[in-house]
Amino acid sequence: MAKKAEVVATKKTIVVQQVASAARRPAKQTATLKGLGLNKMRRTRELEDTPSVRGMVNKISHLVEIIEERG
Repeated sequence: MAKKAEVVATKKTIVVQQVASAARRPAKQTATLKGLGLNKMRRTRELEDTPSVRGMVNKISHLVEIIEERG
């Protein structure tokens, strides 16, 4: 019996780093940072590259920086 070939799905990801503080920012921007898993300066996260994540990054583009796009 032949073995089934494993399909490895390569998902696109982006690496995002927080470059500015959330202090004295509107609550929506702070909540967006927390939603992305960022809450301290220079913290980085590897996130799945989806339209919703891209939209969140665009809303707080002055607070974060996309370091790398993978996949």
